[in-house]
Amino acid sequence: MTALPTKSKTPEGVSINARNVNFKLERALATDWADNDAVLTAIFNAMSISFPSGEKNFIDSIRAYEKSITDEKLLKDIKGFYKQEGIHSREHRKYNKILCEQRGYNLEKLENIYLRRIEKGKKDPRVTNKMLLASTVAVEHFTASFGETFLEGRILKNIEGPIGDLWCWHALEELEHKSVAFDVYNAVGGQYKMRKTIMRISMVMLIKDFLTVAIKILHHDKQLWKWRTFKSLTKLLFFKDGFLRLHAAAYKDFFREDFHPWDSDNRVLLQYWQEKLEPVMAAA
Repeated sequence: MTALPTKSKTPEGVSINARNVNFKLERALATDWADNDAVLTAIFNAMSISFPSGEKNFIDSIRAYEKSITDEKLLKDIKGFYKQEGIHSREHRKYNKILCEQRGYNLEKLENIYLRRIEKGKKDPRVTNKMLLASTVAVEHFTASFGETFLEGRILKNIEGPIGDLWCWHALEELEHKSVAFDVYNAVGGQYKMRKTIMRISMVMLIKDFLTVAIKILHHDKQLWKWRTFKSLTKLLFFKDGFLRLHAAAYKDFFREDFHPWDSDNRVLLQYWQEKLEPVMAAA
């Protein structure tokens, strides 16, 4: 008997298993831990503040279609996705609490920038569940692209210590489950036109919110109007090795009609980091 093709495109040998981790972050989060750069630190911290609400939203968008999925492999991928994202949310809630206690930020005000965006989308009668799923597909592609460049050492020069371990662990798991939302979207009849339209909207809104939170952090730290901050922001936004241009090719690739996240096969990179982080995970 010929086996039916699976809806899951996660390659054989890639496991989507949640790791129950715990990181000691107090010392690092009191400093400009990201290469001693206030702007890079603010961007990473702004990303962290987005994760608890964002990852809950990702889970909700997939859960809305879970009962429509019959493929056993994809269902297993979905369960792994839920568990990984759930622990990401837990660890970043701890991160955000420590960060704001250490540096005097108002966590509720910063989180509300992301929460208002999510609630606005959910309450808009024009926004369908499939659009919300397409938004998850778009943002998951961003986090996977970020995870790849981060683990390749192209964003930070120094990722040693517990905070480096946290970001490496998170990046690793984003790569492991990078096609789950995409495969669910395809399995429930998601259209290419919607996918590319929602990607454009999602990236504009995401970058806007990251920068809004990062600027509020820099203003609080009295770093916003310094020449060093201006230079770092300029590099981040416009230089060849800056954050935006590092991810431009992956963003462009997403707009191919036949695109799939595993067109970029990261299994060698995954294996390297799975082995490198194994002592950290064992001790967690």
